[in-house]
Amino acid sequence: MLFIGVDLGTSAVKLLLMDEEGKIHNIVSREYPLYFPHPGWSEQKPEDWFEQSMDGIRQLTASCDKSQVKGISFGGQMHGLVALDEDDKVIRPAILWNDGRTGKETEYLNNVIGKEKLSKYTANIAFAGFTAPKILWMKENEPEHFSRISKIMLPKDYLAYRLSGAFCTEYSDASGMLLLDVEHKCWSREMMEICGIREEQLPRLYESWEPVGTLKPEIAEELGLSADVKVIAGAGDNAAAAVGTATVGDGACNLSLGTSGTLFISGKNFGVDENNALHSFAHADGHYHLMGCMLSAASCNKWWMDEILRTKDYTGEQAGISGLGENRVFYLPYLMGERSPHNNPDARAAFIGMSMDTTREEMTLAVLEGVAFGLRDSLEVARSIGAAPERTKICGGGAKSPLWRKIIANVMNLKVDLIESEEGPGYGAAILAAVGCGVFPSVEEAARKLVKVTATEEPDPALVEKYEERYQKFRKLYPALKEVF
Repeated sequence: MLFIGVDLGTSAVKLLLMDEEGKIHNIVSREYPLYFPHPGWSEQKPEDWFEQSMDGIRQLTASCDKSQVKGISFGGQMHGLVALDEDDKVIRPAILWNDGRTGKETEYLNNVIGKEKLSKYTANIAFAGFTAPKILWMKENEPEHFSRISKIMLPKDYLAYRLSGAFCTEYSDASGMLLLDVEHKCWSREMMEICGIREEQLPRLYESWEPVGTLKPEIAEELGLSADVKVIAGAGDNAAAAVGTATVGDGACNLSLGTSGTLFISGKNFGVDENNALHSFAHADGHYHLMGCMLSAASCNKWWMDEILRTKDYTGEQAGISGLGENRVFYLPYLMGERSPHNNPDARAAFIGMSMDTTREEMTLAVLEGVAFGLRDSLEVARSIGAAPERTKICGGGAKSPLWRKIIANVMNLKVDLIESEEGPGYGAAILAAVGCGVFPSVEEAARKLVKVTATEEPDPALVEKYEERYQKFRKLYPALKEVF
């Protein structure tokens, strides 16, 4: 049997074909445009997602036995607002997770409705990227569009709808809308009232591994696949990536060093930190997770290398670096503001501690360390409410750097496991498809059987001690500069 995992990202859709043993047979990527109609706005056309996904599936399955394809599932960019009218036409381009237009609406939700009420209703507070503030923005600024809304959905769920006709979402992705009562896994009536929407405008809720339907006959014919191929609900990108790294069950941890950085800790029990510094979301394994998200992670190193040093030799720039734990230069990794734990869109990046003898290597090291310290901030919040992982998986482009893995292990005092597959959300989506088709009895069993650890970076007690001292100094920098930002 074969299963398709769809990773619907911000710059491209990446599709992979996996068998029931977890072996990846093919990977295809198709790009689509990103639009910035005003400064700080970020939009895409859902039709582009569908067209490129269809083309990608055709290419992905061109040389396989198509009769063996049994299921398809998704890992998708979260928080985006997709609105359809009663004729199922897209009303306006989707407003994406990294769109910054909703400052007024976010402030209204947090300060007028109040963070305490929001946390009670949804287990989270408002962030500019979340879906509910986007709905309020559309209601205020595009009332003619708002009045036409028949269906509200998330990016990956638009694909599921076009493929199967099922108006659906699942708990992990819905958790990031600020419309879901995460603890009780149902739509929040209070939030619907605040946003001026009705429950029939929101999709039916599923667990991530549940089938929502099968391919429409005309879609199956177009793709050359059986109309019996199951469409599985899927997960938000971080939850899907967690499945793809076996970050499931109680107390498992994953660090993602992608464009943004995430700390993801899975747990059997629902929990919220008192300041809502971390997101408290439902997980694709049927339980819950805490997630800290920093907006600039590997993108900090990309900016430093590409724009400042003007080099693509990332490995060469790290080759001469020594003196871990002894660097005199600090870097604050807030190129795009920050989400967890500061929730401050005005925060900015900074180098601190330079002198006449500061070297290029020290500044490069400071960038890598600054991202690690930023992720440690979220870990400290998780530890404050009883989540205490001893090891973590690591994924994303930054995870390819042995130096960065070593820094992470010692800054966070965690064993860092590198895994065989680097395909995160797409691999997790394929695993969900396999579970939905009955190959495995649970997401936990599937992930633990299919995901393989290939190497582990162990923390060095001497380095851990040095980095602990450095981290305590780093913690003082943001509060000192907050008023300047």
